[in-house]
Amino acid sequence: MARICELTGKRPMKGSIIWRSGKSKKSGGIGTHITAITKRKFHVNLQRVKAKLPSGEVRYIRVAASAIKNGLVTKAPKRTWKKGDEAKKA
Repeated sequence: MARICELTGKRPMKGSIIWRSGKSKKSGGIGTHITAITKRKFHVNLQRVKAKLPSGEVRYIRVAASAIKNGLVTKAPKRTWKKGDEAKKA
């Protein structure tokens, strides 16, 4: 399963770790130098949330934490019925 947010479309991004050595000029040194650059990935903070979709359907979706914070997700209402009650009514 891809690490993609179902609402915002956020996905992992490429980046790099930059290794530096030396003391900065501001601190009284002769300046820092880059000694190595390593590739890395920035992953999205995905959460599995039970949400109500615009169509009215309630299901689990994988959403970025930033989307939840921004209020893009309407959480599903709590279940009021018990498991055995539905069978008794029918």
